[in-house]
Amino acid sequence: MTSSPSDLPQGSTDEADASSLAPAEVARVQRRSVWVLSIGQILGGLAFGATLSLGAVLAAEISGDEAFSGLAAAAVTLGTAALAVPLASFARRSGRRISLATGMSIALVGVVVVVLAVAIASFPLLLVAFALVGAGQAANLQTRFAAADLATDATRGRDLSIVVWATTIGAVLGPNLTGPGEVLGEAVGMPPLTGPYLITVVAQLLGIGLYLVALRPDPLLLAQRVVAAARASTTAIAKPDDPIVARYAIFAVAAAHGVMVSVMAMTPVHLLHHGASLSIIGLTISLHIAGMYALSPVFGILADRVGRIPTILVGQALLVAALLTASFGAESSVTVTLALVLLGLGWSATTVAGSALLTEASSERQRTRRQGLSDLIMSLVGATGAILAGLVLAWIGYGGLALAVGVLVIATVLLAPFGRRPRVLADPSA
Repeated sequence: MTSSPSDLPQGSTDEADASSLAPAEVARVQRRSVWVLSIGQILGGLAFGATLSLGAVLAAEISGDEAFSGLAAAAVTLGTAALAVPLASFARRSGRRISLATGMSIALVGVVVVVLAVAIASFPLLLVAFALVGAGQAANLQTRFAAADLATDATRGRDLSIVVWATTIGAVLGPNLTGPGEVLGEAVGMPPLTGPYLITVVAQLLGIGLYLVALRPDPLLLAQRVVAAARASTTAIAKPDDPIVARYAIFAVAAAHGVMVSVMAMTPVHLLHHGASLSIIGLTISLHIAGMYALSPVFGILADRVGRIPTILVGQALLVAALLTASFGAESSVTVTLALVLLGLGWSATTVAGSALLTEASSERQRTRRQGLSDLIMSLVGATGAILAGLVLAWIGYGGLALAVGVLVIATVLLAPFGRRPRVLADPSA
């Protein structure tokens, strides 16, 4: 696989030269990129994990009203949605390395502003800060697509899922650093409840440095070079564009996210009203998070071996099992916990396979735009689901909520044929 200098995109002088476009070298860069992205995902996840554990508490403390505690998570979600498309567009122009580092830098500013907002007791500034932290989550979401930039059809699902799996470590470590972080915060005179963000700042700085230094050659820029050099390459990085399949993939990922968030967000409230202790609620959510991420490599390998659509349908089957278990076992905390684990597994299978399907259904020119659009839609659907779920819970209860969101599962299954059939709608210029 060779190319002349004129075939390569401009502005990529820091990337590999033409000789590195050999398939073996591309595979080596891909393996290294997956490991770098996984470590970055762990570091970046610490900020999100800390915000999940402290955000509601800080919002209630600063606002003086527990009714406003949910606005912390809403602000993070809206920040994620707002920056998903801009970060994807920035990646298209400048590469994943700069885009991911920029997202983490904005989140770092957000973390600093969180501490400032608490120090001056400004609730509006606190919400702005949480929205900025959402940029870090937008970057974290983008890493799964970065893992697929140089992947082949045979390994795309696996590579993507490894980076998704790494999220588990950050999501688990973040909340558990609250105690040590508070001790460190008191030692340096930080406002109460903000000490854990000191650890977050260090993690963010390490993550930014990691991406800037170690994510070379940039996987997206190198993928663009590979496509420019050999559009029909056997590496299967260059793909014909199939907008119908891409739309289905975006829908499947967003629908699964909507189902997951709607039920998960109301589970603590439901369990609390049925007498469950905070320890039981915490265990339930922890097991749910484990279901979301811990088995993602299994679903990635399954997607590579049996196909993207079959794996998406496996995810829908798991979601159906989760919703039925939650609906008919709503009075039992053990049954609800089982339902949450199944819910996480269904989300994982659908997200991993759907993200791989979206990547390979999009030409190199359309890929990053659609990936950003997918993250935007997923975030908005999740936020909408969380808001509406409270109304539905008050109307027909937890069991009714679980059955109501099943309409998204039904739609995903019925629309599956649109993602199954290969179509050749290649854009010669893509």
